Amino acid sequence: MTLDPVHFDGIAELAGRITAGVDTSDHRAFAETVWEEFLDPLWADGEKVIEPLDERKRRRLDIEQAALMDDRFPTRHGLDSGTINPTTYSNGLVLDVAQAAMGAVPSDLELHRARTVVATVHSNDATVDCGEEEWSMFDEGYSRGKVVQAPRVSRFEEAVVHALSLYLAESSHALLQADVVEDLLILDGPVYPKGLLRWADRHPELAELLETHEHPRGVLANYVELVETFVAREVPVMGFVKNSSSKAITRAVRRKGNAPWVDDAAFFKRVLERRERVDGEFERLDDALTFTNWFVSRCGVDRVLSTLGDAHGVERRLDPADYEVTFFVIYDPREDLLYRVEAPYAFTKDDAVRRDLAMQALKGVAIERGPPLAVAKADELARISRDEKAALGRNIEQQFDAERSRTYDDKRWLDVEY
Repeated sequence: MTLDPVHFDGIAELAGRITAGVDTSDHRAFAETVWEEFLDPLWADGEKVIEPLDERKRRRLDIEQAALMDDRFPTRHGLDSGTINPTTYSNGLVLDVAQAAMGAVPSDLELHRARTVVATVHSNDATVDCGEEEWSMFDEGYSRGKVVQAPRVSRFEEAVVHALSLYLAESSHALLQADVVEDLLILDGPVYPKGLLRWADRHPELAELLETHEHPRGVLANYVELVETFVAREVPVMGFVKNSSSKAITRAVRRKGNAPWVDDAAFFKRVLERRERVDGEFERLDDALTFTNWFVSRCGVDRVLSTLGDAHGVERRLDPADYEVTFFVIYDPREDLLYRVEAPYAFTKDDAVRRDLAMQALKGVAIERGPPLAVAKADELARISRDEKAALGRNIEQQFDAERSRTYDDKRWLDVEY
């Protein structure tokens, strides 16, 4: 133990001084003001960046009632991609490997067996040729994989190989299995590759890759094609975001004055949490899911695929408005968790489809106390466990005849043998 009781008490006392200066009731009151006065629409630099699709309104749905609703889509398919995490090796290579999988409700065991695997490798040695390959089949034809050589960068190598592996595997698997999806596809995460699109804000070198290099542009083109494919088939695509880190609304509001929240999720929690006074104290009501109306988003990375953006030059065959990100937010008071549900405007411009998507998402959250079952299945199928990552790491070291580059944390944090 490194803290004596006196140190522990001292730190707690310091935290108490900070808390004394924070009035959360003011935060809640200002959130109400922003909700009532700023979002219909929200303007930034003379442009509408957030706009309600229908009437701006908060709604609630009894949790038991939500769980007992009929499914709006008889079958649901979820899609996710997981990686071993980017790793640097002593031979100078940086590697990440992703596998994508699709889960189905009702279950489809043959579909669950299928995988798309992408290994992305980076080297700053100009003489290294990783021999990019076409897709090759394995597991008796149920799965396929390929190697991709990442564009050379002077920094952010791990971020580059991670994003390319993750999103290429996910989008490629979605396109490959598109015909299997009959009623609804739910991506585990946003509908577009936001981790890759954020490159434009991280560093000029990464921003240039988005504009000029075939691999990141190819990944973005896959997601554009995915929307076009499902629009043609009249099958909706939805994204279920478990941990939204968006700050686009918060930044836009902050330009106009105060915005005391860390991010947009914190703002929406303020306006969606229901409370009542019990014995002089406020307690959270947890009998109903609360949620917003649908909004069109043209701010942050959502701008790229909006009517205000250029999709980084990727060709779009539909009306540019059809690709715009629309979203609504669900708050589950049982877990004090907030979820953002996204879909392209091509689907949500239809009132009936928009309502069906919302009700299906709400039913899933009510039953699962988290992501809908199709998403949970895909997450389980695509996830690479810690033990599997360690075993794959050892195997790759043998294949490379090189060791993983170690840091001091490898010495500090030793795995326990049992």
